[in-house]
Amino acid sequence: MAWLIEFLTSSIGKKLVMALTGLFLVLFLVVHLIGNLQLFYGDGGQAFNVYAHFMTTNPLVKFLSIGLYAGILLHAIQGVLIAWQNKKAKGSNYAVTTYKNGTWMSKNMALLGILIFGFLCIHMGDFWYSMKFTDTVPMITYEGVDYQVKDLYGKVYLAFTKWWIVVIYLIGLIAISLHLIHGFTSSFASLGLVHKKYTPIIKMIGWSYSILIPLGFAAIPLFVFFKNLWNY
Repeated sequence: MAWLIEFLTSSIGKKLVMALTGLFLVLFLVVHLIGNLQLFYGDGGQAFNVYAHFMTTNPLVKFLSIGLYAGILLHAIQGVLIAWQNKKAKGSNYAVTTYKNGTWMSKNMALLGILIFGFLCIHMGDFWYSMKFTDTVPMITYEGVDYQVKDLYGKVYLAFTKWWIVVIYLIGLIAISLHLIHGFTSSFASLGLVHKKYTPIIKMIGWSYSILIPLGFAAIPLFVFFKNLWNY
């Protein structure tokens, strides 16, 4: 066990953990977006509310969510440790050269990570915490569904009618996009998956993912806000 702790706290171990947890979160974002896109259904929120009920009550999902929360926390902690380690190493010629040649995203991954973590706290406080631990989300019954579900759809729509909440979400999603642009390719490099033939393909997939996924999430608050504005 000592060798494992020593490895995970080493420079290589930290980067490996960052890569694996980062790719895990990349997969989660796809699943999360697919679920959230049900907000666009014209069914008064039934599909989304039933989906949200399933995601908060299914035992398997609850178990997997523990891994998700642990992954987010571990990714954040390792990110802080790596940023601190890089700052200490800036005195060496190698570190200075790497820093100068890096992109804006690579130089500011810690800053972007802090913005994203703050955004996640706001997001989870707005919806996840309210859904699971408060009575602020009313119960609703749908025809053909033999149990009551919480009307998270209504809470989401109400939140996204406020311009300042939409702005916070857009800033958070921009930070996620910039973080992903560097992090996606960097994760594969940390795992040793670098090849002159395949790395350009990974970069192209990374850029596409880093733009399209945040755009998909951004479409939701923008759609709700402007729909409410036009109907006002």
